[in-house]
Amino acid sequence: MTSFSLNGRDVTVHDDPSTPLLWVIRDTRGLTGTKFGCGAALCGACTLHIDGEPVRSCIVPLAEAEGRSVTTIEGLSEDGSHPVQRAWAELDVPQCGYCQAGQIMSATALLARNPAPTDAQIDEAMSGNLCRCGTYMRIRAAIHRAAELS
Repeated sequence: MTSFSLNGRDVTVHDDPSTPLLWVIRDTRGLTGTKFGCGAALCGACTLHIDGEPVRSCIVPLAEAEGRSVTTIEGLSEDGSHPVQRAWAELDVPQCGYCQAGQIMSATALLARNPAPTDAQIDEAMSGNLCRCGTYMRIRAAIHRAAELS
């Protein structure tokens, strides 16, 4: 058994502790906002937060979540009212949308650490999140907008 907080609720799962957290979140808990991209922590589609820090859930074993706080895209807000989600919608950031949950989770962690990042700081913080559609300029603009909304 592994117990942790998931989006503010205490949960206990009976999955193998070596199972990647991504699959526990998606398959066991049914939260499909966190996406599988590469399985090697290279693309960022699976980004979620553990204790407020962005992690690539495709390579984090379930055991690392024991006693910790895990937040997925679904946990940012129930109605899309989180400032980063609002900025993403306002600036129409997504094209295909597949990478966007991971992008939003990385952006949220960045703004929690640095509420007014420069372009260079945004680029550095977001460099591990790939977007096949190339919406990087809109992502950067949305992060600046989210900073204004916060």
